[in-house]
Amino acid sequence: MRSAELTGDELARLLATLASPHRLRVVAALAGGRDYVSRLARQLEISRPLLQVHLQKLEAARLVRSAIEVSEDGKAMKFYELEDFSVLLSPETIAGAVRTLSPTD
Repeated sequence: MRSAELTGDELARLLATLASPHRLRVVAALAGGRDYVSRLARQLEISRPLLQVHLQKLEAARLVRSAIEVSEDGKAMKFYELEDFSVLLSPETIAGAVRTLSPTD
């Protein structure tokens, strides 16, 4: 995902998704490489259910992707990794995106 490809609505959703300090921490943690939920939760010192909520929102925004893998002992483990994205926020980027925003009430 590249900022030049985003519509105004997509940019607004992306910024709203990243407005959470928890989600920023998740993105930062995954910048070091893919990881599974339990280890991420321990690293970020948040509960697995809370982490799952944030990961789902990041995945819906296409910032992360997940894959289930089976460990050697037969346990299913869900791994997350960052999608390739780059967003340049500039007055020009925002002005271009605003032209495609859906009307608001």
